[in-house]
Amino acid sequence: MTQLPFAPYSRRQALKSAGAGFGYLALAGLLGEQARGAEKAAPQPLAPRAPHFAAKAKRLIFVHMNGAMSQHDTFEYKAQLFKDAGKPGPGGGILTAPKFKFSQHGDTGSWFSDLLPNLAKHADKLCWLRGLYTDTPAHPQAVVQLHTGSANAALTRPSMGAWLLYGLGTENQDLPGYVTINPPPNFGGAVNYGSAFLPAHFQGTRINDQGYLPNLKATTASDLQRKQLDLIQEMNRDLAAAPGAPDAVDGVIESFELAFKMQGKVPELLDISKEPKKVLEAYGVKDGPAGAFARQCVMARRLSEAGVRFVEICQPGWDHHSNLHKGLIDRCGSVDQPTSALLADLEARGLLDDTLVLFGSEFGRLPTAQGPDGRDHNITGYPMFLTGAGVKKGFSYGATDEYGIKAVDGRMHSTDLHATLLALMGLDHEKLTYKYAGRDFRLTDVKGSVVKEIFA
Repeated sequence: MTQLPFAPYSRRQALKSAGAGFGYLALAGLLGEQARGAEKAAPQPLAPRAPHFAAKAKRLIFVHMNGAMSQHDTFEYKAQLFKDAGKPGPGGGILTAPKFKFSQHGDTGSWFSDLLPNLAKHADKLCWLRGLYTDTPAHPQAVVQLHTGSANAALTRPSMGAWLLYGLGTENQDLPGYVTINPPPNFGGAVNYGSAFLPAHFQGTRINDQGYLPNLKATTASDLQRKQLDLIQEMNRDLAAAPGAPDAVDGVIESFELAFKMQGKVPELLDISKEPKKVLEAYGVKDGPAGAFARQCVMARRLSEAGVRFVEICQPGWDHHSNLHKGLIDRCGSVDQPTSALLADLEARGLLDDTLVLFGSEFGRLPTAQGPDGRDHNITGYPMFLTGAGVKKGFSYGATDEYGIKAVDGRMHSTDLHATLLALMGLDHEKLTYKYAGRDFRLTDVKGSVVKEIFA
């Protein structure tokens, strides 16, 4: 049997005779590579905590289009790009108009291409951030920066979700406070949902769109598991009280208890087959890979409704350096109906009143052609949208130039985005700090401005 971490040898033998495997599974499945923390955890470290000021949103859903969705072909209409198509662009390359038809929607007259007919129905609910920019055109660094505030993957920083848990705790103590569904294995991997130097219990819990949570399935009866866990926790608490104990022990103790609770709660919560047929049809749920994103959206609503603080869902495959036309038809076809249904479902249940939804990519794409059918990366100007708690409806902040190359108005760095999201959740990004290696760290490091113009 694999030796259990932190258990003194004599007690390991007792566990071996008891047939205990739960402790190791909880450690491996919940803590993964990051079973560490920079200081001892307080009692009930995930208990809800008061925000710095009145929060506009209680929870956040991040809908991540991994790979850089082309805004020019979806929801960033530029009349001059259509007019000057075929001419040299200001920075080189040939200006290339979208092949898709654009039309205006809602009272706001927001532009959408015919790739997104369902999302266009929510035009008057959306709050657009159209002047975003970031630092690096490389996917791994840009994705890590979007998630952690730092583009340097070698100097690992806590993820945005980990900072939210650290600042606010979570509403439901029987569930993880931070769940990431189908995170991309590349582009930073576990760094994007890790806790880095924050205590390990603040990191994200990874699941897939089938509701599978690694190492959560019980292998013994519940009463025997409870006895095994009590013995493990007694040993770990003894070790935690000893001089020179590893800082990670308290995080391990907390993860064991959470894993035990989750075995009874999470599988049922992630079983979307119990949803009414009309709900599943509204999201476009189907079997196989084609229904993966729709399943994620249903799970995101169920998790948020149950009190999970931060949920991220991901659709990869937007890196269209080639095959732009057919690739966009495929990708948009996968996300349009489920995203629209998620927003409608949240609103119908009253959840959109205190849930904030963020939709976007790590950066955008250029208005010029790359090869016969592609667009290259653009970090100098691109959009995302917010909707739900705390933001203005049918509002647009910032703008790019006439071709959509550079942000020229309402410029908003990814650090400003983080500061603004934290403020909507009731947290002052300059006060949300954690002392590590002799200095106070924060999600926004030494930068970041809150864009209050978008607040409702």
